Amino acid sequence: MTGMRRGEAIGLQPKTIKVRRVIAIDPGTVEVLKAQAVLQRVEHNDWDDAWVETGLVFTQENGAALDPETVTRYFRQAVKRSMLPSIRLHDLRHTHATLALQAGIRPKVVSERLGHATISITLDTYSHAIPAMQEEAAMLIADLVFASK
Repeated sequence: MTGMRRGEAIGLQPKTIKVRRVIAIDPGTVEVLKAQAVLQRVEHNDWDDAWVETGLVFTQENGAALDPETVTRYFRQAVKRSMLPSIRLHDLRHTHATLALQAGIRPKVVSERLGHATISITLDTYSHAIPAMQEEAAMLIADLVFASK
């Protein structure tokens, strides 16, 4: 729901003064994060003094940081169990960007959400989502021009 990279998601820390970028999230995602916080408090209590305090949102049961390759493996296994078409974890990021552009979200906003250095990176990478937008733009402009006659 955010378009974050794998490393960004597993490196996500509670809000601090040192913020790299802000990504707005929907209420449903807020609820998932609240549930994660509750689960993490339970795990912290279970592990007691053996708990590893990392400040991370997503961790192993003992609070230690997640290994990126392990996260990818778990994702692959979950996709396989779902019996849905096979996709890579990174494809969720591409899906987020494509859906955002197709929904009419301004490319600059999509670029900011993805953390791209420039808007041109976003437009070059996701140009496949633009043709339908071009057709819609042509129709809207024609409607404006011909409606005034």
